[in-house]
Amino acid sequence: MDTHISSEILKKVRQVEIKTNRLVDDTLSGHYHSVFKGRGMDFDEVREYVPGDDVRAIDWNVTARTGRTYVKKFTEERELTIMLIIDVSASGEFGSATQSKREMMAELGSVLAFSAVRNNDKVGLILFTDEAELYIPPKKGRAHILRVIREILFFQPEGARTDIAAAMDFTNQVIRKRAVAFLISDFCLPGDFETSLKDLRPKLQITNRHHDLVAVSVNDPRERELPDIGLLTIEDSESGEQIELDTTRAHIRNSFARLADERRSELRRTIRSSGVDLLELSTDKGYLPELLGFFNSRERRKH
Repeated sequence: MDTHISSEILKKVRQVEIKTNRLVDDTLSGHYHSVFKGRGMDFDEVREYVPGDDVRAIDWNVTARTGRTYVKKFTEERELTIMLIIDVSASGEFGSATQSKREMMAELGSVLAFSAVRNNDKVGLILFTDEAELYIPPKKGRAHILRVIREILFFQPEGARTDIAAAMDFTNQVIRKRAVAFLISDFCLPGDFETSLKDLRPKLQITNRHHDLVAVSVNDPRERELPDIGLLTIEDSESGEQIELDTTRAHIRNSFARLADERRSELRRTIRSSGVDLLELSTDKGYLPELLGFFNSRERRKH
């Protein structure tokens, strides 16, 4: 890698660090903590009650024995391991709005990584196409996080296609300790969509039994509806297959939108019926409001 490319990469990583650090500082760190941490608590010791303590923490046995009011003191049970499992297949390069899907996935991964390191958690990374292409074991620290972000932004995959089921298998093989696993993908599945979903469902269920799995779907508005611009050639970036559509015809545009909507609904049903939480993002909208809304709804369900 030449010096110019190295400096450009470092500059981009630094820009992402500054932007995502600000987001984490301003809004996300506390939400992340309350959603993913503090659920497992270890009893530590008792101490004397002071006004303002939660009365539910009173240790009645010690209080009765001593004649003075004591409360139980708890510590958080453990640090967390966050696994970022990110799809780097060719379909992620598409983007009709301000960002490509890959760029949005990278920025979201960076935000989650910085949220984790701010809460003293470990972060690991798996980048996949139709196989796992890169694995960085979970570690702590800023230098490690910057490496993770550099790989998310600039990794050049060898494969072009997508195999999420294989990525789930790989995750379960290499990550033995329970982790919070973010599967970030556009879910452009190969071959027959329904068959691929059917094959994926048990893999999601198995991974979610071993880990706390969160699916993040990143899509582009042009994948949902076609513009009225005449003849349009659409190419599947993973298979290379091309079709030509006359977008001046309303029934063509309507059929395309209906099929896209049906697939999104099927994907939603499959993921949720597997017991996995789903966050849906689009490249034409900011991800932060959606992410905060997701954290808030998850926090309400967990408590």
